[in-house]
Amino acid sequence: MSEAAAAWLRPRRRAGRTAKSLLAFVAALATTLLGLLVATFILGRVIPHDPVVAVIGDNATPEAYAAMRSKLGLDQPLLTQLGIYLDNVAHGDLGISLVTSRPVAEDLRARMPATMELATLATIFGALVGIPAGVLAAARHGRLTDQLVRVAALLGYSVPVFWLGLLFLLVFYLKLDLLPGPGRISVWNQGIVPTVTGSLLVDSLLAGETDVFWDAAAHLVMPVTILGLIAVAYICRMTRGFMLYQLKQEYVLTATVKGAGRLRILWNHAFRNTLVQVVTIVALNSGLALEGAVLTEAVFDWPGIGSYATEALFRADMNGVLGVTLLIGVVFVIINALTDLAYRFLDPRVA
Repeated sequence: MSEAAAAWLRPRRRAGRTAKSLLAFVAALATTLLGLLVATFILGRVIPHDPVVAVIGDNATPEAYAAMRSKLGLDQPLLTQLGIYLDNVAHGDLGISLVTSRPVAEDLRARMPATMELATLATIFGALVGIPAGVLAAARHGRLTDQLVRVAALLGYSVPVFWLGLLFLLVFYLKLDLLPGPGRISVWNQGIVPTVTGSLLVDSLLAGETDVFWDAAAHLVMPVTILGLIAVAYICRMTRGFMLYQLKQEYVLTATVKGAGRLRILWNHAFRNTLVQVVTIVALNSGLALEGAVLTEAVFDWPGIGSYATEALFRADMNGVLGVTLLIGVVFVIINALTDLAYRFLDPRVA
């Protein structure tokens, strides 16, 4: 084959490989989402809870019970019920909440921004503190600094969220009066800012309401710190492990022999080679923050999907519980998909 023909074929082969890779990625994503939907459907069927009784109550007549069972499609074969469930979810129908008497999808749409604001800030805090702490601990391996960082990370990972949240409220709200109490915003600032993005910080800035912004920011300090400390512990421990492995590699010894500075070896060489793993743990932590928000929101009366799930559990509202479960699962799938895409930019060797 001539050089001209090879040059003509090379970009087309590259485009073909890219197209195949993209199709494989989309197929894997679709399969994962389908598996998540099936798992959620099975979960709703194996839980010892009768959705008919939840809707019409315990004292309904057998005729009313049978009519409601038929209306909900529970008298159909299991595969038919699965098909109905998948079709409903595809159209955004997650059922009606027993807590609010509104569609679950609308409730989740209204509450998700509050949780995302909380989880995103906690993840950013965890990354900004946890990554440097992990690198520092690895650089000072076996010394006092490393021991202190490891103990702090262990405590942050082990202390119960609800206990730490109550302690923060007791100290910083009740005793010292440094921070506002539970809730997302003070009563006198409610309803001032129109909802645009759902994030009070962003919406207050867009509306030019700086007083509302600082009030919302003050209410975020304690719950973000609680979730952020857990993120710091997780990210710090994992970053330390990745860095210790890299610092034992031969290229570090070679760079040291050539006279490279300690900071350059740490950040330009060792940390650069752990970047893909660090991105993975930060991305996973953003999903874990959504799970941790369930207890945090319950303690701080935060109007997000965590408190919504808690209310649904206490009221045996399985539509609400399964809706939150499905939403968190979808967020995890999307985060993993975006992380896979980020790999291609961080490491060209990833196919």
